[in-house]
Amino acid sequence: MEHEKRRALLRKLQEVDFVLVELNLYLDTHPSDLDALDQYNHCALEREAIRSEYEERYGPLMHFGHSSNRYPCGWNEGPWPWEI
Repeated sequence: MEHEKRRALLRKLQEVDFVLVELNLYLDTHPSDLDALDQYNHCALEREAIRSEYEERYGPLMHFGHSSNRYPCGWNEGPWPWEI
């Protein structure tokens, strides 16, 4: 059950990341579209909330200072995000 929750949360993060990439590409060519900019900002906040929840429950998603960490850090515990 916990594995399914973890997988669902990671999937949600991937979906929001996809939307952010698409909106970013659109905004590159339509910088004055305020609706798209609002959508982008909304998704960016949603992504941060999902990332924070994931890392609080399962540990860091990224390294080199892009994710906070706590002791014990769990670096050697699996599965890694890409193994799910």
